[in-house]
Amino acid sequence: MLVRRVGGALGEGVLAGVVAVVVAGVGLAAFSVVHWPAFNSSNVTRALTTVGQAVALVLLVVAVVLMRMGKWAWVAKLLSWVGLSTFVTVTLGMPLAATKLYLFGLSVDQEFRTQYLTRLTDSAAPHDMNYVDIPPFYPSGWFWIGGRFAKLTGMAGWEAFKPFAIIGLAVTAVIALVLWSKLIRFDWAVPVAAATTAVTLAYGAPEAYSAVLVLLLGPALVLAWGALYRPAEDSDSAGTTAGGWGAVLGTGLFLGLAATFYSLYFGVAVFAVCLMGVLAAGLAVRTQHNWRAMWPILVRLITIGVTAGLLALIVWTPFLLKFLTGKATTSGGTAFHYLPESGSQLPLPMTEFNLLGVFCLLGTVWLVVRAASSRRAQALGAGVVAIYLWCLLSMAATAAGTTLLSFRLDAPLKALLAAAGVFGFAEGARAIYQALNEPARFRVAAAAVALVGAVAFSQEIPNVLATEINTAYTDTDGNGERADRRPPSAVSHYKEIDAALLAQTGRARDQSVVLTADTSFLSIYPYFGFQALTSHYANPLADFKARAAEIQRWSTLKSPQELTDALQHCPWRAPDAFLFRKSGDEYTLRLAEDVYPNDPNVKRYTVAFPKSLFDDPHFRVTDIGPFTLVVTQN
Repeated sequence: MLVRRVGGALGEGVLAGVVAVVVAGVGLAAFSVVHWPAFNSSNVTRALTTVGQAVALVLLVVAVVLMRMGKWAWVAKLLSWVGLSTFVTVTLGMPLAATKLYLFGLSVDQEFRTQYLTRLTDSAAPHDMNYVDIPPFYPSGWFWIGGRFAKLTGMAGWEAFKPFAIIGLAVTAVIALVLWSKLIRFDWAVPVAAATTAVTLAYGAPEAYSAVLVLLLGPALVLAWGALYRPAEDSDSAGTTAGGWGAVLGTGLFLGLAATFYSLYFGVAVFAVCLMGVLAAGLAVRTQHNWRAMWPILVRLITIGVTAGLLALIVWTPFLLKFLTGKATTSGGTAFHYLPESGSQLPLPMTEFNLLGVFCLLGTVWLVVRAASSRRAQALGAGVVAIYLWCLLSMAATAAGTTLLSFRLDAPLKALLAAAGVFGFAEGARAIYQALNEPARFRVAAAAVALVGAVAFSQEIPNVLATEINTAYTDTDGNGERADRRPPSAVSHYKEIDAALLAQTGRARDQSVVLTADTSFLSIYPYFGFQALTSHYANPLADFKARAAEIQRWSTLKSPQELTDALQHCPWRAPDAFLFRKSGDEYTLRLAEDVYPNDPNVKRYTVAFPKSLFDDPHFRVTDIGPFTLVVTQN
């Protein structure tokens, strides 16, 4: 029974994923063959985005109607998959149709994410995005898959980022729909999946590898509660397959996936599941009046943990081996050293005076009202409580000089409240319908209100993402072009720099280490970097502070011979090339240091190398635009 049901769900999920790949792939290909105006200078793509969203929502409505009528169930499912994947593709793909870059272009965080994808496109072997001879610290799962996508399509890593991110979100959205449909009625699963997808696109899409986990979080929490809390089975219970062991397996798989994709959300999800375990144990002991009632729950938690741990080891083993054997120097990571204003307050979207705020308020009311009677409300409510507790712990951790990055939990919180909002709207509408003696047209009116709200929120998504979309048009891409057709930045010289490096070193890109402050160069070409963009993105095995001090020391040396000796005795693999900016009689690097708890948490400073340090046959100096390339000659 367990194998058959799990196998059926897996088969349906695979089929749904294939449909989403086809829909998103065809859609993005179609968008790319038309010469669209830039989003930041025309409303054409905005208008077409709204049209596409409306068509997608109509497909979802038709799917729900067919299922409620009991007709053509598989047609209804197919329409729901096509509609949801179309919604994702149009909402993100059409506003970005005239650029090769994804949301936020090659700026800020997207720079190092693109660098990671470029690294794993160049090689399938797990490796740090920047440093040579160091295993990855940031989970490589999403980026590894993206690298294989890039290889399969023949794209460079930076160019594959956009289509892979959009296709990945489309596939995950329909898989989440399949999961919801196995846990609740199909006609409820469709609006729940659509609502969480829309909210995730608006508030989580820029960080595509975490957004896929946000889409799956809701059904995963329902599964987890079904695995851990096992009172007498009722019509609202979930995960009852073979005594809930199917839910145990599903929860473990989700946590394992989270561990391979995004450490923060893995930690939050584990925290939520453990909280559920404590609640389930307390309820079991209270009901049975026996402390032994908690042992079956503990066994299930251990099973979930083992399943997740085995999957996590796929990406974490190389780093753990290096770290635990003490074969690399660590200087302490600063990844948690960031506290924006949003991280210093509890997120309360239900108090905001807008459409989403009203929807989240409705979801909050439903969670409270149904907490004692609905296992869905209990599961989603536990997730919401876990997020708020994490936020409080993060703020408390500031007293110890760190944080838990709670500001990143905005998207999953809103997604959970949106799912609850759908249930609240459906049950609230039904209660009003019954209180009004079931007027004939009330259901149609309720459906119309829901559809109007869906359209209103959907067409606002490009406005929510306006900054991210505009940056994708104003940044210069790997081809040296700006999508808005304005003059490109200095990035346009990267192609010439790459050609010079290949010619002068005589080595493949991944066999050279480059010291540069223009780290977007490393996002486009898979050279290794001597130093990361900031310490917050640096591998803790790389000894960021010591490297920064060594760079500073090199700049104070008095002769080329001293610099040559310093490079030969460098504690790490020394740079094979330097990519500087020119400034009078000096070559400069603009580096960064952590200044937490200040906000901003990064301070920029300039390190200047006298040109005379490279006036020696050991160094080959080439001026390219505003850059100076210095290659060491062995």
